[in-house]
Amino acid sequence: MRATITPKIGLAGLQWMFFILTNTIVVPLTLGHVFQLAPGQIAFTLQVSFVLTGAACMLQAYWGHRFALMDGPAGVWWGFTLSIAASAAASGADMKAVGGGLAAGYLLSGLMMAVLGLLGFARILRRLFNPVVISVSLFLLSAQLMANFFTGMLGIGEDGRMNPAVALLSVLIALFVAVVYLKGRGWVSNFAMLFGILLGWAAYGLAFPAPGSMPDHAAAVQGLFPWGSLRVDAGIMAASFVVGFINMSNTVTSLKAAEKLYGEAATESQYRRSFLITGLMTLLAPIFGLIPFGTFASSMGLLESMKILHRQALAIGGGLFLVLGLIPPLGGWFSGLPVSVGSAVLFVAYLQMFGTAVRSVEGTRFNSKTIYRLALPILLGVSIMNTPSVVFSALPVYIRPLAGNGLVMGILMSLILETCVNWTKLDIAKEKGYD
Repeated sequence: MRATITPKIGLAGLQWMFFILTNTIVVPLTLGHVFQLAPGQIAFTLQVSFVLTGAACMLQAYWGHRFALMDGPAGVWWGFTLSIAASAAASGADMKAVGGGLAAGYLLSGLMMAVLGLLGFARILRRLFNPVVISVSLFLLSAQLMANFFTGMLGIGEDGRMNPAVALLSVLIALFVAVVYLKGRGWVSNFAMLFGILLGWAAYGLAFPAPGSMPDHAAAVQGLFPWGSLRVDAGIMAASFVVGFINMSNTVTSLKAAEKLYGEAATESQYRRSFLITGLMTLLAPIFGLIPFGTFASSMGLLESMKILHRQALAIGGGLFLVLGLIPPLGGWFSGLPVSVGSAVLFVAYLQMFGTAVRSVEGTRFNSKTIYRLALPILLGVSIMNTPSVVFSALPVYIRPLAGNGLVMGILMSLILETCVNWTKLDIAKEKGYD
């Protein structure tokens, strides 16, 4: 889709920059603390995250899949890594050894994605991921993300309790974004998220003034593979293979959803280039203490809200984000965006993902038997999401991150049901009155 760079597309690019920021900023920060990295190393990792994510978005927009879909540190990998790290810490394992094993698993995943993508593995994934599986994926992703954003809106402190004042401001910001989107006309509605972030950030600064603290960018960094030296661990490798497969499936889910929105089908070449870019970024990620990359299906929420599909907007947003990484003071200042503000805005923006999930199964009929193909994986996934992680502590350490991940288990269950059950036969039998 070609377009002249207009002020409207420029503003959309600025909105994309904030979208990318709010979706990625917390990842290197949390993982840096989990693996006990020095403040200077965390600041450096944050800069590299900005640069690689911005570059990935620009490459995907102009050379990869060529849709306005963000690429960045993947949520499924984030959950997997935190789960592995928590289990290792609880058992007293050497975190450097675990970090080195994870880095090796990431490299395996990146190589797998790049090679399988070039070999045309997308054709197989596209057959497996029919509209029902895509709908399940989007439903579960919506549930997972909305729960995270809701928690972020509450301003939960170290004691585990919400901050009522922060929560109230978050609700007001969310209501403001919703009203601007629903009642605004034309471009005002398109940029509801941008207005919400800017005004919400200003309101937060006035309501909760605090001295700014910049990361110590001058501090020495630990070098490459800051989590630990590369180490082959069979259990982590096996689990990484499964998570890598799910991460590849997210690309297919994202592109198929985008195809409907854009009204054009992605070519085999677009799938291959997309997998290659994401795979190469994943190969770079562990070198600097980052998690593997993935295509964000959640981008659909922003596209549905913004109604601006030009890939130039994503490229502008990615370019601005890359610049933040190259200018440490500027990146450090934008890193101060309050989590509650970003969560409140994204909570409203991602409501559109639920609609995308519903539209994925439009035209598919369900009866008392075939409804299982949708209800079982979704409700299983949601049930696991709401089950305390300690429940799965009795399982082997490398199975826990998979069994305790509602998104992964829901998608796997959907794939099993769609592969092993002849739903067409059950539908016909029900129509004829057979039990």
